[in-house]
Amino acid sequence: MLKSVEELKGLLAGKADIKDGAIKIADEKGFRALARTLAENSAMNDNAEVRDAVRWVIIEGGQELGVILASINDLYMAAGKGECEGLTVPAINVRGFTFDTALAIFASCRNKNNTAVIFEIARSEMEYTEQRPAEYTSSIMAAAIADGYKGPLFVQGDHFQARNRLWRENREGEKQNLRDLIKEAVDGGYLNIDIDTSTLVDLSKETLEEQQRLNFEVAAELTKYIRQIEPKGVTISVGGEIGEVGEKNSTVEELEAYMSGYKSCLGEGLVGLSKVSVQTGTSHGGVVLPDGSIASVALDFDTLEKLSLEARKKWGMGGAVQHGASTLPDEMFHKFPQTKTVEVHLATGFQNIVLDSKSFPEDLKKKMYAWMDVELAKERKEGMTAEQFYYKSRKKVWGPFKKDVWSMPEDVRAALRAELEAKLDFLFEQLGAVNTVGLVAEKVKLVRVKWPVKPASL
Repeated sequence: MLKSVEELKGLLAGKADIKDGAIKIADEKGFRALARTLAENSAMNDNAEVRDAVRWVIIEGGQELGVILASINDLYMAAGKGECEGLTVPAINVRGFTFDTALAIFASCRNKNNTAVIFEIARSEMEYTEQRPAEYTSSIMAAAIADGYKGPLFVQGDHFQARNRLWRENREGEKQNLRDLIKEAVDGGYLNIDIDTSTLVDLSKETLEEQQRLNFEVAAELTKYIRQIEPKGVTISVGGEIGEVGEKNSTVEELEAYMSGYKSCLGEGLVGLSKVSVQTGTSHGGVVLPDGSIASVALDFDTLEKLSLEARKKWGMGGAVQHGASTLPDEMFHKFPQTKTVEVHLATGFQNIVLDSKSFPEDLKKKMYAWMDVELAKERKEGMTAEQFYYKSRKKVWGPFKKDVWSMPEDVRAALRAELEAKLDFLFEQLGAVNTVGLVAEKVKLVRVKWPVKPASL
């Protein structure tokens, strides 16, 4: 680990020059070779000043090389007009092994001539993976630098969710929690935010409007806040949600009630939602059977298509978003572009590739499972098999074992990246995320945003 900002300056000598609050790359190849070291210090260095300085170097250096933090809003607005047919954008939750997973994603982007991909992380994932926005964005940007990727970098806050218990205890306090999270995310380069207040839907109410009221009111209030703080020249992509994943399937009538109320609360003159998340039969991570396998899913593509078309034709959005898709059977993925699904969220399937790989160190996996036995014992419900418990709980190992994962040998990391890349190549093909570079460049306006934290000593 770097011990001081002066040591960081020494590392950059001859490769990057910092002057008058800007960075210039003097030796591109040499700078790119530093990317992993910079990312590791961003994620693991205990010295806050060094950590902040490293993140500034990564973000400003990456943008200097042509990797621009971006909003996908305009691409989705174009989709709403029928200008992006046959494309469903993959949004990938990278819970751990972040730098290397991002390397695999950029490699697949290069293989498929694709820049339509989102890196995202949910409110809950930030906590148990110990990845706050500034670290997450820096890890991904560093991977882009190492890979040589150029173009937009779409980073998204997924499921910025109102928590029912906190809402019941202190409504205004939970609203402030969400505002604080949004501010941290925007400062951390997240120019795409999914507001999830579907947790506030009250199905005991008689009318759909009353059931959705808190959902659309709070979503509109938070959208107004996002518009107040978004960087100059950038329209942050904002998503809404009408159905909690894993619960009852959404309907066109619910979308109508939500969007009518949302539009009314938002008022005139402000850009609203670019997409809306719906429930059509999936659950996060899939339903785990006693033997650890995943139950088959009856995903309602007809409903998904109806919701997407309604979102486009009546409300001018890009379409509907499908959550909880990464563990679906391979033969389902080509259907998402056919149903005009604008975005699909992928998380657990990629985690499974890493943790279940023969290349993943067996001793580390045993340590992780032993830790779960002790630290997460209370989460093991009565009647749950060991396979079910480990499968449902192991997403929480990424934070406590972050250092161990960073320390895996390069040959192990390379083997895992190759497995991820193969799956990504397949998914990009199925989702139509192929040869999108020109389309994205045409539709997405790139505005370079300055990183807000730069230590005076740098």
